[in-house]
Formats: sequence, C-alpha cells, structure tokens
Amino acid sequence: MRVITSLPVLAFAVFGALAPRLARVVGLHRLTLAALLCVVVGLAGRAQVSSVPVFLALSLLALAGMASANVVLPSLVKLHFPDKIGLLTAIYSTALAIGLTAASVLTVPISEAYDGWRSGLMAWAFTAAIAVLPWLALVAHDRRPTEERGRIGLLDVARTRLGWLLALFFGLQSLQAYSIFGWFAELYQDAGFSAHTAGLLLGVITGVSIPLSFLIPSLVARVQDQTLILCALMACYPIGYLGLIVAPQEFALLWAVLVGTGTATFPLILTLIGLRARTPAGTAALSGFAQSSGYLIAAIGPLGVGLLREASGGWTVPLLVLLVLTIPQLLIGLKVSRPAFVEDELGRTADEDRAGDAPGPRT
Repeated sequence: MRVITSLPVLAFAVFGALAPRLARVVGLHRLTLAALLCVVVGLAGRAQVSSVPVFLALSLLALAGMASANVVLPSLVKLHFPDKIGLLTAIYSTALAIGLTAASVLTVPISEAYDGWRSGLMAWAFTAAIAVLPWLALVAHDRRPTEERGRIGLLDVARTRLGWLLALFFGLQSLQAYSIFGWFAELYQDAGFSAHTAGLLLGVITGVSIPLSFLIPSLVARVQDQTLILCALMACYPIGYLGLIVAPQEFALLWAVLVGTGTATFPLILTLIGLRARTPAGTAALSGFAQSSGYLIAAIGPLGVGLLREASGGWTVPLLVLLVLTIPQLLIGLKVSRPAFVEDELGRTADEDRAGDAPGPRT
C-alpha cells in the first residue's frame, strides 16, 4: 500500500524535472500530446495485465505523462493567455478537481457494474483518449526548436530564493494532499464507516475543491498580495484535523468540508507559479523546479503517515503531525504571497556574480 501511495509523488518529482528540458527540445504542444499518449497507453495497458511489475511499470508510464503535462500547463497558459492567467488556471484546475472527484466516487461503481476492477481502470483511459484529440491540431503551434538566448533552466531557478520558497510550499501542500487522498478512506473505515460511506466522504473532500478551484485562481490573479486568501484556506486544515481526532463520526461531513477546503491551496500555488514569472520560459522552469522538488518532499507524506499509523496503532499521531506541518506551510506561503518575479531575482544574482568577478582597483 505504501508503495502505491508513494509512487505518484516520486514519479511526479522525477519526470516533472525533465519536462522543461523536453519542452525546449520538442516544443510545449508536442510534449503535451506525447504526455497524454503516455497516459492513455499506461492506463489502458495496466487494466489488461496480471503481472504486478508490469502493472507498476505501466502505472509509471501514465504517471510520467501526467507529471510532464502538469509542469507545462502553466507555461501554456502564460504563452497563450498572458493576461488571463487567473481565469485559465481556474478552468484547468477545476477540471483537475472534477477528474479527481469523479475517480474517487465512480471507479468502484463502474467496476461493480461491469467486469470488475479492470473496467473501472479502463474507463479513465477513454477519458484521456478524448483529451488527446484537440492536441493533434495544436502541435502545429510548435516551431523548429532553437537555442533561446537567456533561457532559464532548473539550475537557474535553484539559485533563487523565490524558486526554493515555491518548491517548499508546493511540497508541503502536496504532502498534505497525497496523505489525505492516500489514507483518509482507511481512516474513515477505522472510525466505523462502511467502505461505501468512506468513499463518499473522501469524495466530499475532493468535491469541495471543484468550486474553489474555479474561484481561487481568479481571486489570486486580481490582488497583488494573496495573504488573506492563503490564511483563510490554511485555517481550515487544523480545525478539520482536530475535529477528526476528537469527534470523527459526529461531524464527519463538516470535517471533510474543512479538510477539502484546505487542499484548495493547490490551485493557489498553481496560479502563483504563473504569476511569479514574466515569460513562458521562466514559467516552465519555475513550474518544473517547484513541482519536481516539491514532490520529493511530498513523497514523505503517504509513507510517513502509514508508518506513524502502524507505530501508534491509530490516527491521532498522524493527524497531529499533519496539523503541525501546516505551520511551516503557512509561514512559507506568506512569503510567496508577496509580489516577486523569478527573472528579477536571476537578474540580481547575475549582477552580484559579475560584481564578484570584477577586478579590484589597481594600486
């Protein structure tokens, strides 16, 4: 179980780091098309196999496609809609939330209605195949790759304070989310709910993010300082976690709504990535660095929650640890909520490097 819950974040970390380089070589639109084809092949293939290693390999292929597309989407928004980052981020983050909720709620019913778990997995390969169709035409937007003067890479972003702050916030946000998505169905069952009800409560957590994913990016893009939005979202995590510790059954729906609201820091950070760079190239590099580094941090979450649950024999300790981790997430979030651009920090770093290399006064 711990391998399955940790595999997505590890895959996103590795393949997310490769995406900006691949985008420069083959083009943003071609890479997105290739990523979607990997998702289709991976999801369809794993629904047909019986070998565990092959199943994991095909899952990794699908995750590689998801990771690559996840990284380049902010760049595509910056490229095509530089003045509508909030609206476009709202649309695609809402689509992500709808897909996540649908997978949580519908996979088991589809499996039961048709030929078992294979049908439940195959259904999502069909939806990915539909998503491929518009990108067959959009690949024409990519020109022959050329060397960009002054291009920005992951190592460049790694030299900036903003890059590291966004990576840390993305990592802590993803740690919370993947721990919730990976373990809360079991948490609810251990609290006395049936498997069906546990799935529905997890669906509430993911479903709450649908309207918030549409609302938050637009709000974030309209204001210069996102501190109030951040604080409102982050306040929901500790209340929800404490509620699950004290009264997991009595107010389960309320706690699910609060925890789900906390996970809406995901569309917040996606929008900030687009707003904290001036160019599509800068956005791609910033997105790749923040997401790949962030997912390495996030990988600790599902694994750590599982180990803490086994060691403590319950869910109080894991929930308290998740609660404590909201503190550094909030503090880092307050810093990235202030206006800044990664290109500006790179410019200052380059000026400092040139000043350090300059010869001293002659004597």
